[in-house]
Amino acid sequence: MTKGRLEAFSDGVLAIIITIMVLELKIPHDSSLSDLLPLAPKFLSYLLSFVFVGIYWNNHHHTFQAVKKVNGAILWANLHLLFWLSLVPFVTGWMGENHFDTLPVAAYGFVLLMAGFAYCLMIQSLVAHHGPASELAIALGADWKGKSSLIAYLISIPLAFVNEWISFGLFVFVAVMWFLPDRRIEKVLSKP
Repeated sequence: MTKGRLEAFSDGVLAIIITIMVLELKIPHDSSLSDLLPLAPKFLSYLLSFVFVGIYWNNHHHTFQAVKKVNGAILWANLHLLFWLSLVPFVTGWMGENHFDTLPVAAYGFVLLMAGFAYCLMIQSLVAHHGPASELAIALGADWKGKSSLIAYLISIPLAFVNEWISFGLFVFVAVMWFLPDRRIEKVLSKP
C-alpha cells in the first residue's frame, strides 16, 4: 500500500486537533488588557499543546519521508497515535481551565505518555515492515530522545501530586528537546 492516504488523513486530523484547541480560548467581553489576564492559564496550556502537536506533525512528516510503503499494522498503529493525540484538546482545556491543578496536570502527562508510546509503536511497525537494514531503521538508531521523553512523561504523572509545576517543567523540557527538527532522517536520506 502507498503511504499517501495515511499522511493526508494524519495531517487533517492534526489540523483539526489544533483548531479545536484554539476554539477553547474564549474571547473576553471587554477590550482592556486586564480582561485578558484570566485567559493566561488557558493560553499557556494551549501554547504548550500547540508546540507538542506541532512536534508530532513535524516528526511524523520527517519519518514518512523515509517510508516507502505501509501495511495494515502501520495503519492501525497510526490510528492509535491519532487517538491519543485527539485527547490533547480535552486535557489541554481541563488543565488550563483549572489553573494547572494536580489531576488535570497528571492527566495531561498520561495523555502525553500514551501518545509517545503510540508513536514508538508506530515506529516499530514501520521498522518491522521496512526491515532492520532500511534507511528508516538506520536513521532512527537507538532513539534516545524518544525513550527519554517517555521516561519524563512517566515521571511527570506522580510528580503532579507532589508539585504540578515540576511536571509542567518536565513537559517544557521534552518540548524544548524536540523543538529543533530531528535531522537523523534527513542525514540518511541525503546520502548518495
